Amino acid sequence: MHFGLTTTDFVVIITYFAIIIGIGIWSSRRIKNQEDYFLAGRRFGKFIQTFTAFGSGTNVESPVGVATTTFTNGTAGIWSSLTFLFVTPIYWLIAPWMRRVRVLTMADYLRERYGSQAIAGLYTLVAATVLMTHLSVGFHAASKTILALTPKESYEQLSDAEKIEYRQAQELQELRTRDYHSLTEPEKKRFNRLERNNPRMVFSYIDKDWLIWIIAIVVIIYGVAGGLEAAALSDALQGMCIICMSLILFPFCWAKINMVYGGEGVMNALRTVHVRLPESFFHILGSPALMDFTWFYVVALSLMTVCNTPAQAHFLTSTAAAKNEFVCRFGATWGSYIKRFCAVLWGFFALCALTVFHDKIHDSDLMWGYATRELLQPVGFGLVGLMIACLMAALMSTADMMMLSGSALLTRNVYRPLLPRFSEKHYIYVGRFLGVLVVVVGALVATLFDNIWQQLKLMLEINVIVAATWWLGMKWRRANRRGAWASMTTAAICFFLLPLLLPILVPSLKTNEYLLKTTHTRHIVQIYRAHEMDVEARNAEIEVWEKLSAQEQAAMPQPAPLIVGEEFTKNEPVPAKSIFWTLGIKDRYDGSKAGSGMLNLELVALDCLGLDLSANTYAMNETIRILIRATLPFLVMIIVSFFTRPLDKNSLDRFFVKMLTPVKENHAEDARELQLSYAQPDRFNHRKVFPRSNWEFEKWDRTDTIGFLLAVACVFAVLGFLKILLLIGA
Repeated sequence: MHFGLTTTDFVVIITYFAIIIGIGIWSSRRIKNQEDYFLAGRRFGKFIQTFTAFGSGTNVESPVGVATTTFTNGTAGIWSSLTFLFVTPIYWLIAPWMRRVRVLTMADYLRERYGSQAIAGLYTLVAATVLMTHLSVGFHAASKTILALTPKESYEQLSDAEKIEYRQAQELQELRTRDYHSLTEPEKKRFNRLERNNPRMVFSYIDKDWLIWIIAIVVIIYGVAGGLEAAALSDALQGMCIICMSLILFPFCWAKINMVYGGEGVMNALRTVHVRLPESFFHILGSPALMDFTWFYVVALSLMTVCNTPAQAHFLTSTAAAKNEFVCRFGATWGSYIKRFCAVLWGFFALCALTVFHDKIHDSDLMWGYATRELLQPVGFGLVGLMIACLMAALMSTADMMMLSGSALLTRNVYRPLLPRFSEKHYIYVGRFLGVLVVVVGALVATLFDNIWQQLKLMLEINVIVAATWWLGMKWRRANRRGAWASMTTAAICFFLLPLLLPILVPSLKTNEYLLKTTHTRHIVQIYRAHEMDVEARNAEIEVWEKLSAQEQAAMPQPAPLIVGEEFTKNEPVPAKSIFWTLGIKDRYDGSKAGSGMLNLELVALDCLGLDLSANTYAMNETIRILIRATLPFLVMIIVSFFTRPLDKNSLDRFFVKMLTPVKENHAEDARELQLSYAQPDRFNHRKVFPRSNWEFEKWDRTDTIGFLLAVACVFAVLGFLKILLLIGA
C-alpha cells in the first residue's frame, strides 16, 4: 500500500485517465476553426447538452462543499449548493438567449450590444477571474479530499510543529464538547482564540500545494487537446461517475452505522441517524445558533445567484453549443436539476456519516475524504480509487468548461483585437496556451485559501460587477455605455479593488481597533428533545466538572444528567465574528490581533452612519452585505443610463430584432432569416409585451409556459425529496 492506496486503486485511476485523455486526442482531430474548438460546431443534441450542463455545473467542490457545510450546519448546510435551486427555472427562459445572440463568448455579446471593445475587455477580465476562482475551488476541494485519503497514521509520524498543532486541536475539541456557559473566563478566551486559528488534527504524507499543481497538470493535458467536443463527450462519462459517487457510499455507511450501534437493514440505520444526531441538525433552514445559513441569508444568496449566474462566461459556452433553441433550454434546465437532486443526496450522506464519524473529523473540509477512506478502504476492489476517479471526473468536467470559456474570452476579446490578421489555426493555438494560463492561475489561487466555503462565497460574488450590464443590456433599450461603465466600475472599485488594496497599501488598517470590531458573543437558549449525541455531550461535561477543584465546582453548578427523549434547555453560543474582514481576525505571533482578507467597505460605511452592526448576528450582516452588492450596480446603471444619451437606434434595432429571431439549425437558412430581420427591424414587434416602450420583453408561447411551470414544479420536487429523506426513520 502506497499513501493509503492499493495497487488496484492505482489501476482504476490510471485507466480512467487513459480513457479521458483518449477522448481528448480523438476530438482534437475534428477541430478546424474557433467555433469547432470553443463551441464544437454548435451540433450537440439533448443527451450531450444535458450532461454538459450537469458536468460543467458540478465541480468537485459540489459534493465536498455540501458535506463541509452540512458537517457544521446540519441539513441547512445543503443550501451552500441549493441556493442555485431558485434560479434554475429561469434557465428555461434565458437559455435560448444564449443561442440567439449568435456569438462565441459573452464578451462578444457586450461588444455588440454596447458598441465598446473596452466594455468587452473589462468583462473578460472579470469573467476570467470568476473562472479561475471556480477552478481554484475545485483544486482545493480535490486536494483536501485526497489528503484525507492519505493521512499519517500515528502521532509519532508528525513533525514537531504538527504535534503542537495536533495538541491544540485536541484542546479545542474538548472545549467544544462542553456547554459554553459552563466555561471559565480563561477557558472562554482560549476557546475563542483556538476557534479563530482552527488548528488541524489530520496531517498527510502529501503536501497540499504540490498536490494542487499535479491535479492542474492532469487537467491541462486533457483539456487543451480536444476543445469543447472533448469536454462534452467526457462529461457524459463523468456525469455517470458523479451520479455513481453520489450513491456508492450510502450502503457502506448504513452498514457501518448498524455495525457500530447494532441492528440491520437500511431502515434501522436511518432510525439510528435520527436517534443519535441532535434535533437541530434536521432543521432545513438551520438552528438560530448556526451562523452560516438562516432563512434570510438563504434568500439573499438566492437573489444574488439569480443576478449573477446567467452573466457567467461559461453559461454561454455550455448552452450555445446546442444545435437548436429547444435542445439548448432542455439541457441547461434539466442538466442543472440533476445536480440539485444530487446535492440533496450529498447532504443526506453527510448526515449519515456524521452519525459514526462526528467525533473523528475535526476539519469539516476533510469529511468526504475521511468517510471515503473509512468506508471503502476495508472493502477493497479498487473502490477508493473509483471514488478518487469520480472526484477527478467532477473536477475535470468543470475545469475543461472553465478553461475553454476563459481561453475563448482572452483569445477573442484581448488577443485577437490586438493582433487581428492571423489564421484560424494560429488563434486555436493561442486559445490552448491561454487555457493553460487560466488553469495555472486557478491552481495558484487554490494554494492561497484554507477554507472551501470562503472560496465558494468569493466565486458567488465576483460577478456582481457585470450582472447589471448583462441583464439590462438584454432587456432595456436605454442601457448604454455610460451606464455600463458606471455600474461596472462602481462595483469593481467599491466591492473588490479598494477592499483588496487598502489593507495592502495601508497595513495599519489590519490592526485598527475600530476595524477589529466584532459581533457580540450571543447565547441562544433552545429547547430540544435529547438525542444520544446530546446525552454523550452532557456526560462529557459532567466528567469535566468532576475533575475540577472544590473551589471551581462551587463556582458553577454540576450539569444535570440527560436521558434520551427528555426535553432539555441548551445554551448555544454564537461566537463573536469579525464584521469588516472577510477572513476574520487572526492572532499574530506577538499575541496581537489583525484583520485578514478583504475589507467590507459597505459595512464600514453603514456602521459609521450609525447602524450598530455589532448588535446584529453574523448572518444578518452577511445578508445586508450581499443585498447591497446585488442591487447597487443595477441602481447605478439605471440612473446613469436614464440621464445620459441613448445608443444609436439603428444598432439597437439590429441587436434586438436578432434576439427575437428564432435560430435555425441550418446555418445558411439561419443567416437568411437574420437578413430578413435586419431589413425589417419591426418584424417581430407583435411578439413584444410592451411594443412602444424601451423594455424588450417577449410574450410567452406554449413551450415557454409549459416548460417554465414544469421547472417551477421541479423546485418543489427537490425540496420534497429532501423533506422525505429527512422523515425516513424519524
